[in-house]
Amino acid sequence: MIRTRFAPSPTGYLHIGGARTALFSYAFARHHQGTFVLRIEDTDLERSTPESVDAILQGMSWLNLDYDEGPFYQMQRMPRYKEVLAQLIDAGHAYYCYASKDEVEIMREQQRAAGLKPRYDGRWRPEAGKVLPQIPADIQPVVRFKNPTEGSVAWHDVVKGIIEISNAELDDLIIARPDGTPTYNFCVVVDDWDMNITHVIRGDDHVNNTPRQINILKALGATLPQYGHVPMILGADGERLSKRHGAVGVMQYLDEGFLPEALINYLARLGWAHGDEEIFSMAQFIAWFNLESISRSPAKFNPEKLRWVNQQYIKAADNDRLADLVRPFMEKQIGPLAASPALAEVMQLLKDRASTLIELADAAKLFYQYTTPDAELLALHLTPEAHQALQQLTQQLTEIDWHKEAIHDAVKACVTASGLKMPKIAMPLRVIVAGVTQTPSIDATLLLIGRETVLARLQGILGA
Repeated sequence: MIRTRFAPSPTGYLHIGGARTALFSYAFARHHQGTFVLRIEDTDLERSTPESVDAILQGMSWLNLDYDEGPFYQMQRMPRYKEVLAQLIDAGHAYYCYASKDEVEIMREQQRAAGLKPRYDGRWRPEAGKVLPQIPADIQPVVRFKNPTEGSVAWHDVVKGIIEISNAELDDLIIARPDGTPTYNFCVVVDDWDMNITHVIRGDDHVNNTPRQINILKALGATLPQYGHVPMILGADGERLSKRHGAVGVMQYLDEGFLPEALINYLARLGWAHGDEEIFSMAQFIAWFNLESISRSPAKFNPEKLRWVNQQYIKAADNDRLADLVRPFMEKQIGPLAASPALAEVMQLLKDRASTLIELADAAKLFYQYTTPDAELLALHLTPEAHQALQQLTQQLTEIDWHKEAIHDAVKACVTASGLKMPKIAMPLRVIVAGVTQTPSIDATLLLIGRETVLARLQGILGA
């Protein structure tokens, strides 16, 4: 049984990189009819906050990344960590280190000065025949893992291939702080072991943690999971993704008018591909997904491509759903909407041109909020010839059946009879009826605004 996990630290929002990691872990589990676990790694008490936990849970919910187990909180598993710590100490795989922070810093400064890699020098590491320093009375010890000094750690990374790191490169990792709370690398190992995680899919900034975690797992006699380290996401300039590239918390994309399925689709294509497919459903993604198709090269985040993907999903979206999503954006700006025209019908008219829900809301406002055009705008577009032609059109609009084809024919007949070109009629008509110069097709616009409103606005300005 495949078991994957997403294990964010609640020290901020759920960001783009984390969301993609969650998506890949989720899709791999679903592809194999396995289990997807959510784990909150909240042992960093200084930085972890309840608000950050809520942001992670909200982001997962909005993206529809439903987990089968969890959320599990590391702070609620402290008795288990301390039990395993005691096992490692009793078995000689871990030991107490009484070196103070100042001692360790001096040690590192001396190593840097000598051109060496800064590392713990093992002064409290117990060895056969070694005499340890006298235990100081005023120091609370940390617990360090007794890392092997010979050989290497090698694993087949399901994304990157074979990775091998010499144990000589690894010093004795702190696995418990002076106050007894375990550290990240230790908690991760115990959690993955206890939760029977078979595949650890995470960002490649964790590659350096993996050999340490493997050595701890081996010391515990635990089965090793398979590891897959996904390359980082970069900005278009090749630098590490940051807020200036548009890397914000996923819930901000909700606020900016993106559909969750569009963001999921875009994230899936950041470092993974199935042929030339660009737009696909979650079900298709799950059916196609495998770890071997993840690129070994960093992906580049492109906000414009994300907007294009969102546009495709808006075009294909159900009109009633779009109306429900757009309504809050509109009411925040202009208050409660009138019952007519039906917002779903407005969505049908406008959705092909919008790349976000905010753009849809802005375009839809003209059907619910009217500002009488000022004299300057009218003078610019309402020529005497157009004035006369629109008076005749007003009369025609009182007599026709109110449907799109009839409105189209009436406007076309007005153009023909007046001898003017279409823009000379359509532009002042838009200005009078909608209060703006840019609208969808004039016949569709008049249809949705409604006969009574259209005639009242024309008569109010033309005096017809």
